[in-house]
Amino acid sequence: MNTSLTQFIYLILLAALYLPVIFFAVQRRDEGHGAATWLVASYALLALVMNVTEAIWLNGETAQNSASSFLELQTYIALSLAAVVLLALQTFLKRETWWVWVALWAFWMLGLALILTNALNLPNVLWTNGDLIFQRSRLGISWSILGWLIFSISLILAIANANREARQQLFRNRLNYWWPAIFLMFANDILLFSSINITGQPIRLLVAAIMAYVISTHHVPDLKQIVRRVLVYLLIAITIVSFYVGGFLLLQAIFANRPNFNPLLAGAFIALLVALFFSPIMALISRSVNKWVKGDQYDASHTIHQYSESISNILEMDRLASVTVGIILEAMQIERGFLFLVDAEREADGHRTYRLRSARTPEERQIISIELDENGVIASYFNREQKPLLQYDLDLLPAMRSAPPVERDWFAQLRAEVYIPIFAKKQWIGLLAFGSKLSGNRYTKDDLTILSSHANQTAIALENARLVDNLMRLNNDLRQTRRALEKNNHDLERIDQAKSDFISIASHELRTPLTVIKGYTEMLLEDTNLDPNFKRVMNGIYDGTLRLHEVMDSMFDIAQIDARSLKPHIQSVELGHLIKEVCIEQSSAIKERSQSAKIELPLLPHVNADPNLLRKLFHHLIRNAIKFTPNNGRIMVTGHHIPGIINLPNGAVEIIVSDTGIGVDPNFREIIFTKFYQPGDLGKHSTSKTRFKGGGAGLGLALSKGIVEAHGGRIYVESPGYDEINFPGSQFHIILPLSKPEEGEERKISAPLKFELLEKLRTAEAR
Repeated sequence: MNTSLTQFIYLILLAALYLPVIFFAVQRRDEGHGAATWLVASYALLALVMNVTEAIWLNGETAQNSASSFLELQTYIALSLAAVVLLALQTFLKRETWWVWVALWAFWMLGLALILTNALNLPNVLWTNGDLIFQRSRLGISWSILGWLIFSISLILAIANANREARQQLFRNRLNYWWPAIFLMFANDILLFSSINITGQPIRLLVAAIMAYVISTHHVPDLKQIVRRVLVYLLIAITIVSFYVGGFLLLQAIFANRPNFNPLLAGAFIALLVALFFSPIMALISRSVNKWVKGDQYDASHTIHQYSESISNILEMDRLASVTVGIILEAMQIERGFLFLVDAEREADGHRTYRLRSARTPEERQIISIELDENGVIASYFNREQKPLLQYDLDLLPAMRSAPPVERDWFAQLRAEVYIPIFAKKQWIGLLAFGSKLSGNRYTKDDLTILSSHANQTAIALENARLVDNLMRLNNDLRQTRRALEKNNHDLERIDQAKSDFISIASHELRTPLTVIKGYTEMLLEDTNLDPNFKRVMNGIYDGTLRLHEVMDSMFDIAQIDARSLKPHIQSVELGHLIKEVCIEQSSAIKERSQSAKIELPLLPHVNADPNLLRKLFHHLIRNAIKFTPNNGRIMVTGHHIPGIINLPNGAVEIIVSDTGIGVDPNFREIIFTKFYQPGDLGKHSTSKTRFKGGGAGLGLALSKGIVEAHGGRIYVESPGYDEINFPGSQFHIILPLSKPEEGEERKISAPLKFELLEKLRTAEAR
């Protein structure tokens, strides 16, 4: 096989090796750097074409001018390849100025075309100085080398600036892989420009492979770690070899003249010494290299043990956050750290969000909290994977591109590099976030494992601290609520006191002029010669005066009740006779409403009470029954004797006023006895005191309660509910205690009473 055929096969095989590089780059084009991947593939494809061209060009050709011509072509191609590498770097860094370099490359190629075609009609000799002659034939090569220098220097500056600006150590590590690629490209092209031609330019294959790997691989090995290990192994090898050779030469120089010197024994002795000191030498070299290359040095087991002991009994959230973050920052030499609490909040539609809020210092609490959607890529990742997330992955992984900008911006503002979720009972309860290492090194798998272990230990302590924190916040809310209630109660007491003062003053100040108006009205109505129209007006004034006088009396009584100064004038009262009189007084109202009133009372003992107050009591109760019972409704008054019990040792009399009216809402059974209360929609109430749901001052039931309680009794209401359609009715129960008879005195008993007001009205009408 001749040399040309061997060279041809070599070039074809070298060209074929570019195909896996191109395939690898294109296959992984979706890893976040699509444009850069295509440019690297173009670099490899152009180098492949050059190898095939070289194989065809030089096959069978041995002439020197043919090799020289191809070397010239390689020089021009080097310019384009340098431009492609620069563009690949610009797109890898997502720079917006890539078009500037495309324009510069186009300008340079245009200049090269003008030079090679001599479109400018340049002379053959462009410059001469004595023996130095610069011919036009060298202008193209010089122009290409100048362009190559511009692109190459720009490439170095771009990598240096990007390395300085990079926030993520993982991305900075990827950038560092560009340096060996650039160094190899420089070495290859400098040899080319020096007319030292390497057939097939195999170094370009290595450059293309490195760039394809760096651009298409998200996580690349730590270059510092690789350099560290290479240096350690290299220095160990050099040290061992030097020690062995130096020791052997030393022994030979000392003992060579002695007849019993054995080189094999000397070599074995030196080897034994090397074996004995191998471990200390290796440790010494490793420490020295780690210091030089800035390796991380911390005791993981000691850190975990210290961490576990420090957080085991902490229940305060602030202290737990400070200790949790502080220990890790100090042990692993990290510049910043955060602890966030994760609160799961479920909306009305069942959709769940996660609210992240800072739990450490007041300054960190100024960080705006964020709500993560449970279906979002970030929250889904933490819940599904339950493992650390790198900011580097959040920025570059294709799967994270769909995260909302507000979420991406929130994480970016933390300037953190790694996020470690904290889970307790399969519930996401917290998140640890840590910034860059002070050493500038990346987070290794061991680092992430240690941080995950810290997170697992933090889970129980964090859950306990969250419970205590929630309890403290709840207690604080309760204290604030209690203070607000106390203030409101104080305000209500002042308002109620002011209302009572007003009622008292108004009732006193208005009764006298009302009495005067009433007296003069009565005098005018007694005049038999009064004009009928004027008499009707006077009757209206008189009725209004009576109504107002009644209200003033009620207000006066309410004022006395509020002041606890209502003093009943006690005497023996026959309830049946009193209630019958009250019903008869209300006969006109009952007649107007076509209602019936029935009284059925058994034998009842007399009660010791104030008859005037009891008259007011039953007046208000029966009037209330009339107002809130529809036309043709029924009012019933019943009663019975209650024998002595614990609370009523002398017994009591219970009177029940029943109706077939609108009833009372069970939730309002106590409220109806308060001042100025009116049931239902006040806007629908009648202004008449006898019509259905007629208006009033809202003092009747409040006054009734005050009168009953002034006699030591009790009043309450029973009703199925409030219903203006079906009219369930209500029952007002009045319990009046009996006093113990004086010694030798017999308790008075009233006769049974049956009285129906409707029959009496009909009889009166018939007469």
